[in-house]
Amino acid sequence: MEPSLQESASGATAAIGGLFEGILESTPNAIVVADSQGVICVANPQADRLFGYARGELLGSAVEVLVPDSARGRHLEHRERYAQDPHTRPMGVGLNLKARRKDGSEFWAEISLSPLRTQAGLFVISSIHDVTERREWEQALAQRTAELEQSNDELQQFAYIASHDLQEPLRMVVSFMQLLQRRYQGKLDPQAEEYIQFAVEGGTRMQLLIQDLLRYSRAGSREFTREFVDFNEVVDRVVAELGPTIEEAGATVTRDDLPMVVADPLEMGRVFQNLLANAIKYRGDAPPIVHVTAEQVAGACVFSVRDNGIGIPLDQSDRIFRLFQRLHGHDEYPGTGIGLSICKRIVERHGGRIWVHSTPGQGSTFLFTLPLEED
Repeated sequence: MEPSLQESASGATAAIGGLFEGILESTPNAIVVADSQGVICVANPQADRLFGYARGELLGSAVEVLVPDSARGRHLEHRERYAQDPHTRPMGVGLNLKARRKDGSEFWAEISLSPLRTQAGLFVISSIHDVTERREWEQALAQRTAELEQSNDELQQFAYIASHDLQEPLRMVVSFMQLLQRRYQGKLDPQAEEYIQFAVEGGTRMQLLIQDLLRYSRAGSREFTREFVDFNEVVDRVVAELGPTIEEAGATVTRDDLPMVVADPLEMGRVFQNLLANAIKYRGDAPPIVHVTAEQVAGACVFSVRDNGIGIPLDQSDRIFRLFQRLHGHDEYPGTGIGLSICKRIVERHGGRIWVHSTPGQGSTFLFTLPLEED
């Protein structure tokens, strides 16, 4: 005998009820269902365990038992407003929400609310997730980040003050050593004159190092101006400033037609000053040939400075952007090893990045990006 429609409907209802109960039992999150009056009518085992209640103990309790004492008044107001306009909404994402266990202890919670309208009235389904560990990790990360930023600011300030205050006494030392060198030239034995020359050269290198250190410090602390910059003008100005160096090296510096990009014109001039000067300095036997190009790639402008110089070993392509890192001795190529660090700092503060492609003996191509902005 076939079952009646009523018996089929009753069986389907039982099956659905069993399915719903199975979902509540198997879901990883704590689920609490309250009626329109805020009375808990369903709590799955995960909710009991999370809040420290015995199985079924939460049923019939006001939902405020799960709210810290300090927030219960506000929660009543929120619940009443929600009942007037019930809708699905996430809670706890970016908010300081806490829940309360039976023993009175509190924990950080992420809670989502979903209304369920039935013939028996409105019910609110709450899905609750303990995010205490995540919150503690975020707070520790935020504290560590703040400490690092403060340490970095203090280090920059120290570098600036130390470099600035060192200049005057060092200038005096170098000046007197040069005076001693001129006044007693030919009157001292060769070894003494050699020692004086070493002192003058060392002092001069230290002066250059301090000046570059000051430039590096300013590159990280100076307030940027942001405007549309004609990079044709930037490169042409740098080439003009490097005129004597270019002429002495017999170098050829050319460029494509370059775009206008939002940036700080002074800082971009420093980037090209370092890149072009390096391209000329680190040359081989052939006269330097340097070419500047730019192209738009994936929302950014990629500038490149290509040369035919001595090149850079692949395993050194990251090291050269670190502070005070040099691949050659002062007797081969003068410098302080700060120029590319300054470039990196300026480019990254603009939201870009800088890198190099190079083959020893065949030249290098330095590339950096700047994000494009709408006019």
